[in-house]
Amino acid sequence: MQKKAYYSRQEVKIVESSLIVLQQMAVIAILVGIGFFLQKRSVLGEKGDKILSKIVVDICNPALVVSTILSGNISVTHQDFLKGLVIGAALYASFCLLGLIIPRILRLPKDERRFYNLMTIYTNVGFLGIPVAKAVLPEDAIVYVIICNVAYSVLFYTHGILVISGAKEKIKPVMMLNPGVLMSLLALVIFWFDLSFPPILENSFNYIGNPTVFLSMVLLGSAVAKSDLIRDIKDARLWIFILIRMILVPLMVVFVLRMLGAPDVMVKTFCLMSAVPVGNLPLIQAQKTGQRTDILSKGIIVTTVFSFISITLFMTLI
Repeated sequence: MQKKAYYSRQEVKIVESSLIVLQQMAVIAILVGIGFFLQKRSVLGEKGDKILSKIVVDICNPALVVSTILSGNISVTHQDFLKGLVIGAALYASFCLLGLIIPRILRLPKDERRFYNLMTIYTNVGFLGIPVAKAVLPEDAIVYVIICNVAYSVLFYTHGILVISGAKEKIKPVMMLNPGVLMSLLALVIFWFDLSFPPILENSFNYIGNPTVFLSMVLLGSAVAKSDLIRDIKDARLWIFILIRMILVPLMVVFVLRMLGAPDVMVKTFCLMSAVPVGNLPLIQAQKTGQRTDILSKGIIVTTVFSFISITLFMTLI
């Protein structure tokens, strides 16, 4: 007779959680596909991409952060928040160190090292990290996502500017006061003091933030459609970079945080923040200052495409 299979509640819960992540990532893939289609049909174009990017980065993403905090579904304690703050600072300090080490491991020419340095540190924690976290993680995750976004912005507009310019560009602290940072800081104040807004403001933040996931994924699909993906994926050094930065580093983050006894949501969120692809802010700054952009653009496209596989696996298995 065939033995009847029995599954523990924990095993059933893991399977259910994995299916939810897979479903959400499949939805994201469909949204990216819409962006790919729109770009191929010349519906968006360069001007359309720039307008949508501005709307997502300066309006929708910041509103999404605040609306999630205002939802009242955040159960992170002040103690866990402070732990997350320390872990976030340690994470970015580690990224800065890796930014110096990885280019040497890859034996890159000196004139290319700074670009891989930038790709190591400045990943897509905002443009991709926020909507993916919103889609696949509990709402508590947004607190740790905000920590990473604030750390990213402060670091980029100091260290990042210096690296891109070869220490020739002057640091302008006022550049850190962009809508993303300001709304992130507002969200942290709301969280810490348990503030509430009038319904008219809360509903406004909800409506403005809701399109974030759709618009940001459409823009990613548009970027993939405009790239020469077949040519870019042939770069062997880039794949070694991906192995180290997008697979080994997130695994190490999970291992260390599990050893420290961090809450499950914190582990998954910092894993996600470590696994997101290269961000586009260094590319934009390089374009502004007349630096070469081929390495950064190639890194953005290939890591973005790869991240849909890696993030799905990480969020399903950990």
